Amino acid sequence: MLIVDSDLLMVERRLRTGELLFPSCGAVLAPWGHGRPREIRGDLGVRRFVRPRRTRCTGYQVTHVLLPEALWPRQLDAAEVIRAGLEITALGMGHRQVDAHLGRADDTVRGWIRRFRRRSEDVRRYFTVALVALADDPVMPELAPSPLSDAALAIAAAHRAAAMTWPETNTVSRWVSAGRAIDGRLLTCTSSAG
Repeated sequence: MLIVDSDLLMVERRLRTGELLFPSCGAVLAPWGHGRPREIRGDLGVRRFVRPRRTRCTGYQVTHVLLPEALWPRQLDAAEVIRAGLEITALGMGHRQVDAHLGRADDTVRGWIRRFRRRSEDVRRYFTVALVALADDPVMPELAPSPLSDAALAIAAAHRAAAMTWPETNTVSRWVSAGRAIDGRLLTCTSSAG
């Protein structure tokens, strides 16, 4: 699975002109049908139907699903909804307050929080290293009351440093940037951050 821009027309154009490359080998990705359709729950009850594009790496001859960055792997909710839940949690609110604010089931929100907590040290470490690499004189975030909050602060600090280097980074939220950096795997067990 590869995370791509949410502009699906641009992604399709790049795919058809041979501009999309597989990151690990640099080989061209070729069109290879579509993944199964799925319904994604957005903010305020909006439902989107998505049918992700499949590609085939011309180097390794394996297929990959291209997942728009507005979605996270193996999640029924849009990234913006999960991001809002994690932000609220990082501020110190419990899952019941997040449930009430987002209108999601208790088990769903607890699942996001539990998975992100398990990943939070890896995420914090990854984005702290990114911050140090991006900033000439990095300002390290102060320790927060929880590992989840520490990870959220590291993501924010790395995003600010990236925006100083690449101003176009300001056009996307820090969570979208974080998802791009580690292939949208902020809630899953495997990623380049681990």
